[in-house]
Amino acid sequence: MDRVKGKVAVVTGGSLGIGQACCRLLAREGASVAIVDVLEAEGAALADKIGSEGGRAKFWRMDVANEGSVKSTISEIVAEFGKIDVLVNNAGIIGANKPTHELTEQEWDAVQAVNVKGVFFCTKHTVPHMIAGGGGSIINLSSIYGLVGAPDLPPYHASKGAVRLMTKTDAMIYAKNGIRANSIHPGAIMTPMLEQLFATAPDPAAAQQAMADEHPLGRIGVPDDIAYAVLFLASDESGFVTGEELVIDGGYTAH
Repeated sequence: MDRVKGKVAVVTGGSLGIGQACCRLLAREGASVAIVDVLEAEGAALADKIGSEGGRAKFWRMDVANEGSVKSTISEIVAEFGKIDVLVNNAGIIGANKPTHELTEQEWDAVQAVNVKGVFFCTKHTVPHMIAGGGGSIINLSSIYGLVGAPDLPPYHASKGAVRLMTKTDAMIYAKNGIRANSIHPGAIMTPMLEQLFATAPDPAAAQQAMADEHPLGRIGVPDDIAYAVLFLASDESGFVTGEELVIDGGYTAH
């Protein structure tokens, strides 16, 4: 308990899936949590749930792809909580699953706007507050597909590769300010996003089992598998960790 007591954490895409698990765990461990998402009902319900469990959380509607929305929301969070110690850039979309030569510019740009520009905007407008506060931890959700390739989802994979190197760059730029930046690279995690992907398969159950079999541990991960890694990187326990890639994939990339 109290591994992040007294810290203020912002979690983008915080209403569902990995983001929701991060919000609940960070709150249980003592952080004040700003839940930001475009899903208003789900985000407000989560804030109420955390409050009922004894934690402190508040929901803000924010579009990570809109710089004005990010700038104003980050300012409101600082006004409410006084500071920001932790930024979890979790918001992301899968986008179109087509070969590269069939993609439209709009399909490509839609993924980059959320997955890449969203990380950029949130980092850009949070870092000054972290500098003013003497440091912080930026935790960017990439993917195993920011490390290895696969024959599908070209815009998504490109975006997650970008997040990986954005993280390393910011780790080096802001180390002098006491700000750490690390990326997390999940394998298959059972979230609404993945459930949506399975739903498009001819045999969803078979598709799910096939994906589980690709991981040496023989299962698909759950959101808490990632949330506990976020907790570690948010806490002072990881004070000498920056610019790193934390892979949580059930052994997938060990092949």
